[in-house]
Amino acid sequence: MSKDYYQILGVNKGASDDEIKKAYRKLAHQYHPDKAGGNAAQFKEINEAYQVLSDKTKRTQYDQFGTADPMGGGFNAGQWAGGGVPPGGINWEGMGFDPSQFANMGGMSDIGDIFETFFSGMGGQTKRKTYERGADLEVQQSVTLEEAFRGAQKKVKYRTFVRCATCDGKGAETGSGFEKCKTCDGRGEVREEQRTFFGSFSQVKKCDTCRGTGEVPKKTCHACKGSGRLQEDRTVAVDILAGIEDNQLIKIKGMGEAGERGTAAGDLYVRVRVASHHAFERQGADLFTVREVTPLDLLRIKKIEVPTISGGKLLVEIPAGWNLREPIRVKGEGMPHLSGHSAFSANRGDLYVHCIVRMPKKVSAKLKQMLDEFKDEQ
Repeated sequence: MSKDYYQILGVNKGASDDEIKKAYRKLAHQYHPDKAGGNAAQFKEINEAYQVLSDKTKRTQYDQFGTADPMGGGFNAGQWAGGGVPPGGINWEGMGFDPSQFANMGGMSDIGDIFETFFSGMGGQTKRKTYERGADLEVQQSVTLEEAFRGAQKKVKYRTFVRCATCDGKGAETGSGFEKCKTCDGRGEVREEQRTFFGSFSQVKKCDTCRGTGEVPKKTCHACKGSGRLQEDRTVAVDILAGIEDNQLIKIKGMGEAGERGTAAGDLYVRVRVASHHAFERQGADLFTVREVTPLDLLRIKKIEVPTISGGKLLVEIPAGWNLREPIRVKGEGMPHLSGHSAFSANRGDLYVHCIVRMPKKVSAKLKQMLDEFKDEQ
């Protein structure tokens, strides 16, 4: 049981600072070891009681948890009986802790993460992780709309960690071999003691010396310094399928960052960006374009010339009774659907032609007469 500092000083729990100070002076004078009838042990207890009760923070801690030591209190079954928190809540600052420090505890975002860190490894072993896989990478590759239509092959260049060719990714000089890690005694993990506001706890973590493998090179590779990888430029050929859309990802397995000491490499993700086009706007597999026509073109139901994404030209007839507000649909002249079909298969979207009427700057008398005759026929 903890000492009753109020009883030692002979004051009640609600005593003011002045009352505590007066009681301390009186008892200290009475039991000072240099005085006749003094008592060194009792004088020490009086000083201890005064040091706690004269300090507001320590006194609050003592009132709530029965101790002024933020590390020594632990869980008091009597005070915590009935569950929940102690009366008046938990005084973290009185315990000597700054709650804002939780934000810096290794990226832990909530109390569940904190408990997981504190209690991992207690009563058993944590799951051993013996290696680190290489990271995934993402790069961008731009293509034209024509390349997205036909399909293309692009050479993508990027810088990343690659397996060390000197030691084949093992991290040891050829023929030197490995030996047991002295830091973890070959276990691949070490036990750490952590002192927290809940008390002292042990945690099992991966050994930093051997990176969890339990062994280290007898002689580290001179090229990669034992990591098994080096940073280099790498070039990869990427197949762009016909019909690929903007912002789509292509995954190339095993072409990401090399893992440490010959472990698995990450993957490479190529994000394809399809450049905008001067003549076409794309919506899925459909293409949209704009052409100028004259009133005579419309009256004569003339065919208009329209460019195609394949590079050719197409004569499109203006249908009779056509509504100018609606685009003219040309079936099968859009982009390929991304399903393994080629650009020239029948599985393609459509081309939509929006017509803009361009009026002539001058209207001749003959044209006016023709328009009047057309009006009379309506």
